[in-house]
Amino acid sequence: MKSRSAWAEPYKIKMVELLQMTTPAHRKKVIAEAGYNTFLLRSKDVYIDLLTDSGTSAMSDVQWAGMMRGDEAYAGSENFYHLEKTVQEIYGYKYLVPTHQGRGAEHLLSTILIKKGDIIPGNMYFTTTRLHQELAGGQFRDVIIDEAHDPDSDHPFKGNVDLAKLEALIRKHGPEKIPYVCIATTVNMAGGQPISLANLKEVRELTSRHGIRIIHDMTRVAENAYFIQQREPGYRRKSIARIVREICDLTDGATMSAKKDALVNIGGFLALNDWDTFEEARNLVVVYEGLHTYGGLAGRDMEAMAIGIRESVNQHHMHARVGQVEYLGHNLQAAGIPVVRPIGSHGVFLNASAFLPHLSQDAFPAQTLAAELYRDAGIRTMERGIVSAGRDPKTGAHRYPKLELVRLTIPRRVYTQAHMDVIAESVMRVYDRRHRIKGLRMVYEPKYLRFFQARFEPLG
Repeated sequence: MKSRSAWAEPYKIKMVELLQMTTPAHRKKVIAEAGYNTFLLRSKDVYIDLLTDSGTSAMSDVQWAGMMRGDEAYAGSENFYHLEKTVQEIYGYKYLVPTHQGRGAEHLLSTILIKKGDIIPGNMYFTTTRLHQELAGGQFRDVIIDEAHDPDSDHPFKGNVDLAKLEALIRKHGPEKIPYVCIATTVNMAGGQPISLANLKEVRELTSRHGIRIIHDMTRVAENAYFIQQREPGYRRKSIARIVREICDLTDGATMSAKKDALVNIGGFLALNDWDTFEEARNLVVVYEGLHTYGGLAGRDMEAMAIGIRESVNQHHMHARVGQVEYLGHNLQAAGIPVVRPIGSHGVFLNASAFLPHLSQDAFPAQTLAAELYRDAGIRTMERGIVSAGRDPKTGAHRYPKLELVRLTIPRRVYTQAHMDVIAESVMRVYDRRHRIKGLRMVYEPKYLRFFQARFEPLG
């Protein structure tokens, strides 16, 4: 008989937060009041919150102790220098500009590097990243491999760049029109899918020949490193920290939302190797965020971030973090639920197009499914489909992404295996009655990033 080895979380619970249990009637009422947009629900009405893993992780006792060592001096905070040293040691980038969160770094970078008419290739778009590029006058171009757009593909590195697509863009527009290539580690919109080191090395070789920068969206770089360790030949015996450093060394700079990998509730940074770009960013951050030694953050937040960065590359932490996501994903797969394969790093992505095949994209199937999951068990999830894709800024028409997904995002160190079982059972119940679910129509649409505030009403 083959022996099995169970695993458990590499921590124990020291404090708990009581959750609000609600009734089906209450949930039906409040989701309607929220315009069937899970972003507009109040947190007190949510039982299990899978809206995002951004800023929702549980900090460690060491991080909380670090909060008490916050140096709240306006200039020259000791916590800034601790954070700077940590970024240099763990990630290898020379210069650091702290920001209030990742999109603050995206704003600085786009303002400095992008000119009107520039082309920014990337391995699939992310909502805020693309918007900042467009507001600066640039145009995003997707150069991810085709498998990334196929939810049923089991390609182990669906975040990889298609070198032929990238080279064709360079030939068409010229390297002078491409300020940088944006490389995300674990591609969010593809289902938390990683890029391989072999592919990143090929991208580095190609961009170096043309004098083009690589800017790293490193929000979940440690999770990507874990997948490299587990899936890529030659890396099984290398530590996550070593793989993270190898990834970063292949890039010229990075934007970071520390609210993910770094296990904090707020914070981010722009990290660079080029002095001139850093000097410009250090000047601009004073205009938009705060002094260059705090960038919109309290000293205590920078201290917690520095500690969290080191915790993020711990092998046991990452094994449990990704393991919990895989536990939920494999349970759903076993029940026949259509999910993006392989299971990603930070959440399980339901394939709403296959879940609700009777709904066209114009009926917003992913938005509909997210609302139904909340109604069933008070579980808040996020739409990642046509609503998130937004409209083409030139034509005003909907963008129609190939992937119409609902993201069940797992906060780090927050929920237990029992919560995963409750989530799986709720998804199965909704799947059993999927043919009776009707779609939605949009009745309010904000100008930017509409998925945050749009409102809907049921069809029929």
